[in-house]
Parts: sequence; structure tokens; C-alpha cells
Amino acid sequence: MKQTSRRARKRIWQAATSPTEVERKPSEHKRDLAVTPAPTVRKTSTELRITRSETTTMMRSHYCGQLNESLEGQEITLCGWVHRRRDHGGVIFLDIRDRDGLAQVVFDPDRAETFAAADRVRSEYVVKVTGKVRLRPAGAVNANMASGMIEVLGYELEVLNEAETPPFPLNEFSDVGEETRLRYRFIDLRRPEMLDKLRLRSRMTTSIRRYLDENGFLDVETPILTRATPEGARDYLVPSRTHAGSFFALPQSPQLFKQLLMVAGFDRYYQIAKCFRDEDLRADRQPEFTQIDIETSFLDEKDIMGLTEGMIRNLFKEVLDLEFGEFPHMTFEEAMRRYGSDKPDLRNPLELVDVADQLKEVDFKVFSGPANDPKCRIAALRVPGAASMPRKQIDDYTKFVGIYGAKGLAYIKVNERAKGVEGLQSPIVKNIPEANLNVILDRVGAVDGDIVFFGADKAKIVSEALGALRIKVGNDLNLLTCEWAPMWVVDFPMFEENDDGSFSALHHPFTAPKCSPEELEANPATALSRAYDMVLNGTELGGGSIRIHRKEMQQAVFRLLGIDEAEQEEKFGFLLDALKYGAPPHGGLAFGLDRLVMLMTGAQSIREVIAFPKTQSAACVMTQAPGLVDAKALRELHIRLREQPKAE
Repeated sequence: MKQTSRRARKRIWQAATSPTEVERKPSEHKRDLAVTPAPTVRKTSTELRITRSETTTMMRSHYCGQLNESLEGQEITLCGWVHRRRDHGGVIFLDIRDRDGLAQVVFDPDRAETFAAADRVRSEYVVKVTGKVRLRPAGAVNANMASGMIEVLGYELEVLNEAETPPFPLNEFSDVGEETRLRYRFIDLRRPEMLDKLRLRSRMTTSIRRYLDENGFLDVETPILTRATPEGARDYLVPSRTHAGSFFALPQSPQLFKQLLMVAGFDRYYQIAKCFRDEDLRADRQPEFTQIDIETSFLDEKDIMGLTEGMIRNLFKEVLDLEFGEFPHMTFEEAMRRYGSDKPDLRNPLELVDVADQLKEVDFKVFSGPANDPKCRIAALRVPGAASMPRKQIDDYTKFVGIYGAKGLAYIKVNERAKGVEGLQSPIVKNIPEANLNVILDRVGAVDGDIVFFGADKAKIVSEALGALRIKVGNDLNLLTCEWAPMWVVDFPMFEENDDGSFSALHHPFTAPKCSPEELEANPATALSRAYDMVLNGTELGGGSIRIHRKEMQQAVFRLLGIDEAEQEEKFGFLLDALKYGAPPHGGLAFGLDRLVMLMTGAQSIREVIAFPKTQSAACVMTQAPGLVDAKALRELHIRLREQPKAE
């Protein structure tokens, strides 16, 4: 009873002394005792506004980025970090920063105590400021700030925490190196541009979840501890404490589990899931990343692509206010032939053109050899208006294609076609008859002032090298024709043939072919799969396929991949068992969330849009992970490290 009476007295006192309190009858206070209203938070797609309840006072009344001229004359309270401090004309200006933006606060000497407190403040101090909103003087408006029309005249200033000088400036760009930024990531994330990227990421995931929820998808979590992955990639292994000598693996993908969910009858599943991969340490990859995982039952490729395309179109409309039309479809064969890539950037107008038929009889083995080999390719890449390219630039491009296995980079500068061979500048011209040269130049559409590059080698090397050169030249010479170019790549081959004649799955071993098991085993090299990839601006956003849902087809694929029955049972036994119990036709795809955010924010790397990214070797320079484990913990995991002999 005493406790209740104390609470009542306290609440009545707060109500009487609160500056925001509205006068109420005594009887209304009794109703307050029954239910204590929580602070209300109203969310919109672009902002978050805080309103105080009648009985609870928050530290801030507004976020900095919410201030505008409509609040003129109102007293407000801000909390945040000091972004910048300026002393000008006898007054102190503080730019206060929070997650929503910046606001300029002015302190004048009329309030001596507050002015003295402001004088002691430095960058990155955490402060609470109370003041009145007023319009900025004419000529002092900042169009680059959401609150640029107004400023706050500071009445009170409370320092909530001091700060040491940050390891790098936050109010301007400074190239301090990625390792330093990752070591002090909690500081780096304070930069407004980083805050903006992660706020956009949050809006994107909200939009995606809402779309999938509205289309009947269920959010279901799948395990983090799994068996070692079946696809042959290196796993992140986790030793088991309860099963001596055995290991779990962190998932590369929820692939098998989402298939089991379809067998279980969930029909439409999605998950925004963490995945872990260590098979590829290229610059654009991260060992730990986030994936939007989707799976459906009783839908074919057209339906699945339609649903997910709608999701991406809706996402760009909601978040960036961009309207995409229908995505064009292109076969894998056409994409490789025209662009040398299974994820072509359609903003780039350059194309590869096959010219091997004109070089079969030439007395030049560099060309005649590949021209007469069915597993090789000779392609030409015309770059308009680039004949003035200096030799050093050509040498740099030659080194670049060498990364992809090319042994050199032949070229022809078209100075003046009317002069015939004399108007062409190239070391290879003398080896090719003029008639053949003219056919080649006509085929690629070469005119005066162009340069034509050539690749001649195994088909895969030529496609990769010239495809990469196409992208590099397009970026170097600013040849892009539009800002966004989404598309679908379809009709992938089922398998890639290895040098030893064996096969590897192009997508994964659970992708369904476009033929029967018998036809597949008769012609595996030419079989097409029911797979599809969504591509945006030359970046693969997501890929998927219709899955195999019959056991006999799954076993046929395993046989072609050289996985015998014992290995099948060991690695995929639970999936093969599931296919026996009425597995429905199903399919899906997975999107790389980090890549999607990177493209939508204009970032250069996915590390810029991940709050706490790892390095390419999975290390964390901020937390010094991975770390050493003491001997006792290792013994509990049934692990004993080999002792290193001490150096003499």
C-alpha cells in the first residue's frame, strides 16, 4: 500500500512540474495510475518522430535531421555528438550530429554559464542541448542540410561525456586507409555517409520483408550449425564439445534446409540469413555476408522470376523512387558470346564479335591455331574513337588481360580505312590478307578513329579476358549509356567440363535440367538447366533454379558428377530420403543483400555497407578475432594443439 501511494505521489508531482503537462482534473490522475503510457514512436518510410507521453520525459524531443522552419519559435531538446565547433563573431557555433542528421546550435555570451560550457566543448563530445528554433539570417541558409533553413539558439548545454581526439577526422573525407577505418569501426560508423548507408540498408530490408509478407512468404530460421557442406568448398568448421572428434560447419547457404521446408509443405519461405564462405578471396567477396533466401513450391521459373522481379522493382520504387520496366531476358550462350560474361553490364555498349572464320587460313599460328580448334575462340572488341590511345595504355591493358590467362593483346588502330592496309596501324596487319581484314572490320563496324582489340585462346580465357577488358575500357572512357540496367540471364548449361573430362555443376547439384534423366546422361555436355540469375549493372544480384524433386533425377546428376552411392548417402542422405516422401516441384533463389545495398548506395565495396565487416581473410582488426583459446577450453573440445619447439 505504501509503495502504491509513493508511486502515486511521485507521478502527481511529475505531472504538476512537467513543462509539457496539460492541466487536468484530479480524477484524471487516478486513471493514469492504472496504465502508464509508454513513449509513442511513429515511423514513416523516411523518418522517425518521437512524441513524449504525458508521464514520461525523454532525453531528446527531436532528432537533429527533423528540425525545419515549421518549428520556428519552439523550444526543443537535442542529444548527440559535436560534429564541428566554430567560433565566429564572438559567438560559438556547434554542429550537433545524431543518426538523422545535423543541426546548428548557436551560443552567445548573454548566457554566461551556458557560453562557458560551450567554450569547453570539443569534437565528438556527447552533449544534450536545449534551445529555441529560429530562422537563419539571409545568406546563411545551408541547402545541403535538412535543417539548413534554421538554427537553434542554445539555452542550456549539458556534457554527457567527453571524448578523446578521434583517430581520423569525421567531418570531411580523409583517405586514412581501410585497415585504420576497420580498427576503429565504431568511430568510422559515426560519419554521416556511413550512417546514411546503414539507414538505407534498414529501409531496404523493411521493404523486402513487407513485400514478401504480402505475397504469402513465411520467415523461417534455419540452423547455423550444420554438416560440412557438400559442394567441395572449404568450410568454417566448429568443433563439437559433446561429440568428440566431430565437427559442425557454418552454412554456406540454407539450400538443403529450405528444400526440406518445401517438402514439409511450407510452400513459400524466406529468410535474411548469414552465410559463410571461404572458397574465394577476391576483393569483392566477404567470408561472412548476408543473403535474402527465397524458396517456393508449385511455381515454375516464369512465376518465380516474376515474383522476385516485382520485389526488386518495388524496392527501387520505395527506397530510391526509381521506376524499372520489365527486365530483359538473355540466354547464357548469348551473354557469353556478346559480352564475355554471364553477368553482362548492359549500360556498356561495347560487344565481342567472333571472327575465327576469317583467320583459319592465315599464316600466323597465334590466330590460325585457335581458329581451327573447336574448343577455342577468336573475338574482336571495337572501341569507338580510341585510335589515339597511347602505347602505354595498350601495354597496361595487355597486363590487365594477363590476369585472366591471356598471353597477349593484339590490336588494330583504324586511322584511315580508305587507304586500305596503309591506313591501319598494327603489328598483326601484315599477317592477315586485306580481304579478310576488311571483312573483320566491317563485321565489328570499325570506322576511322577506332581501335579493335583481339583475343585468341581457349574459349573460356578469351571470354573472361575480353569481357573484363570491355568493362574496364567502358569505365575508363566513360562509355556507359544509362545509370541502371537490370536483366535476367537464363538457360545455363547444367555442367562445366573440366580438363580431365569430368563434370562440375554450374549452379549446384540440386538444379533441375530441362530434360529427362535418360537424355541428361546421354548428352550431359549440352544439357541446359532450369537456372536463372538476376543481374544489375554487371553485378550478379541473385541466382536460383528449379530444384530436382524426384530421386531418380537427383541420383542421375550425382552419377554424372562422380558422386557414388556411398558418398551420396553420406553427404545428402537426408535430402534423398526426403525426396521419397512426396516432394513437391519447388524452386527459389537467393539475393546478396550486401551487393544490393552497395549498388543502391553507390558504395565501392560491400565492406562499406556492412556494419562490422571482416577482412578478406575473415579476421576482425577491431576485436582482434580470431583469438587464442586456453588449454582447458580446448580440452573440453577434445582438441590438443601440437606444441611448438622453443627457439634456441
